[in-house]
Amino acid sequence: MTAAGGRLAVLMATYNGARYIDEQLRSVDQQAWPAIDVWASDDGSTDGTSNALERWAVYWSKGAFTRLPGPGSGFAANFRSLLVNPEVDADYVAFCDQDDVWLAEKTQVAVAALEPHGCRPALYCARTIITDAEGEELSRSPLFRRPPDFANALVQNIGGGNTMVLNRAAHELVRKAAALTDFVSHDWFAYLIVAGAGGYVTYDETPHVRYRQHGRNLVGSNQGWGPRLSRIKAAFGGRFMLWNDGNVAALDACRDLLTPAAAEIFDRFRQARTGPLPDRLVNLWRSGVYRQTALGQVSLYAAGLLGKL
Repeated sequence: MTAAGGRLAVLMATYNGARYIDEQLRSVDQQAWPAIDVWASDDGSTDGTSNALERWAVYWSKGAFTRLPGPGSGFAANFRSLLVNPEVDADYVAFCDQDDVWLAEKTQVAVAALEPHGCRPALYCARTIITDAEGEELSRSPLFRRPPDFANALVQNIGGGNTMVLNRAAHELVRKAAALTDFVSHDWFAYLIVAGAGGYVTYDETPHVRYRQHGRNLVGSNQGWGPRLSRIKAAFGGRFMLWNDGNVAALDACRDLLTPAAAEIFDRFRQARTGPLPDRLVNLWRSGVYRQTALGQVSLYAAGLLGKL
């Protein structure tokens, strides 16, 4: 690709990430894509992150490097502040965490997957290489086989924000939605809105991000039996229901953006969350919502059975 392929904006939310942020920004700088603007919103770091961003702003030569103060209300609100910023103007927009490493081809691969969809909203996401705090590979994130669409997005986010890239139409769509509501997580919200509005979501089975796991991760890996059991516990313990509360409220605020088919699925799912047990299970089945694995599907229906949706 050449600069003629368009500009890419990187939305980076930071908070006390000084230990790893240089390695992450170095990997963004080393992307084969030539025209990259960085928008870094810092949520009040006290560890030197702000100084690191200041150094990078001076060094950056691929485009603009803009530093902004975050809202100070957590990572979701920080990413939301970047999403609704009207000054972000790019052909492609990528979310960026402060402690991962992008492989050199990440942006080119993502843009190549998005280009065929033209003016239709399109979102790219992918698997990740999971590493320890020192960057040594541990495993790969789960490989999902079922299609990425709204019926899946209602009950599961399959793509980490650190892998996501949106084309201009998807960014404008998600920006419009984010202006109407807050959300549980920026990446899950993007998946919900793009899929629900009739956009295209592509899931890449090949990872292009090294996803670092360490003690300060706000959202960890979902690989292995430990995290799987934690998800089952979350489903039965009420955390899944709280996430769904947040997503349902956000989608209510953005209902006019949904296609008629997505709105019908949404209504069925909402009905499956309340009422008598037989009605809940019937509406859950009729909604067509699904998780990517057999175990996930079992836990979904178990949550419906117990009134924990």
